[in-house]
Amino acid sequence: MELPSKFLQNAVEQFATLPGVGNKSALRLVLHLLRKNHEELNEFVNALDQLKENVRFCKKCGNITDDELCSICMNPKRNKELICVVEDMRDILAIENTGSFNGLYHVLGGHISPMEGIGPGDLNIDTLLERAQLNCTEIILALSTTMEGDSTNFYLYKKLQKYDVNITTIARGVAVGDALEYTDEVTLGRSISNRTPFETSLNRG
Repeated sequence: MELPSKFLQNAVEQFATLPGVGNKSALRLVLHLLRKNHEELNEFVNALDQLKENVRFCKKCGNITDDELCSICMNPKRNKELICVVEDMRDILAIENTGSFNGLYHVLGGHISPMEGIGPGDLNIDTLLERAQLNCTEIILALSTTMEGDSTNFYLYKKLQKYDVNITTIARGVAVGDALEYTDEVTLGRSISNRTPFETSLNRG
């Protein structure tokens, strides 16, 4: 799209690089920011600067945090023998909202997707294997019920089999093709509570 200002054009192009934001949405967002006064705009820009400068990933689970360890990993009331594997922090928020899980998490940072050029080496898998050997009794595979999610689940299952740990997966109350973040709390909570051994999901397939 040809815009009357090169500065406007540049800002729109930058916003359009965000996931799910097309050129029209990007233009709408930029025009909204343009109507803000200098103080409001500076607060917006400063928030982004602070985000990049101070937000980090938990050294243990990979969740987003302001400190070395996230609040969940530091919580002494959490069951440290139970680890739920998710794709990103949005899944943690979805599961936490159900109030049905009291263990720890492990954030992979995505899923295996050859089409997108994402392989096992691009994910937070090695640290999961390390955690599987340290006072862990059960690992729940709670990835999205998509082809990529299922393929990643199977890859993790094969890698984790050699360790003395139970490997389970969430019940299929979550519809096939759904991301956890879009699943209602009741359904997701039941899927976590009614999790099954991963071998059972292989037999169903």
